[in-house]
Amino acid sequence: MEKLNFSISIACDKQKVWDTMLQPDTYKEWVAASWPDSFYKGHWTENENISFISEDGSGTLAHIESFVPYKFIFVKHIALLGAGGVEDRESEFAKNWIGISESYTFNSTSEGTELTINIETSDEWKKMFSDGWPGALSKLKAMCEQ
Repeated sequence: MEKLNFSISIACDKQKVWDTMLQPDTYKEWVAASWPDSFYKGHWTENENISFISEDGSGTLAHIESFVPYKFIFVKHIALLGAGGVEDRESEFAKNWIGISESYTFNSTSEGTELTINIETSDEWKKMFSDGWPGALSKLKAMCEQ
């Protein structure tokens, strides 16, 4: 697994960054900067599954392993989802995705909030994360600071 790290300073408090990142409507807006038409179904709750999907229901299924409000989230991807939300855990394509993890850490600073994203990914998905997260974080920052 490859480790990727992304970090951004946002000039507002952790609660605003957290809420903007996770509320369904604002999530759709900032994530669209890198992954258009993406949204989630489910609840940001520890030990729950959450789907990150597009309009046709395809995407990924993740398990929220840790959830500490306004501080930390850790998710592990457990399946790919085909059109209509059909789970795939058996194909080689899915096996390269399963086990990828993402953590989100929210730290207060004198200027506002430092948001850090740590990802462990297979080599096959490194480019998607490396290309996508900087633009998504830039959009999140702009939304929080407006």
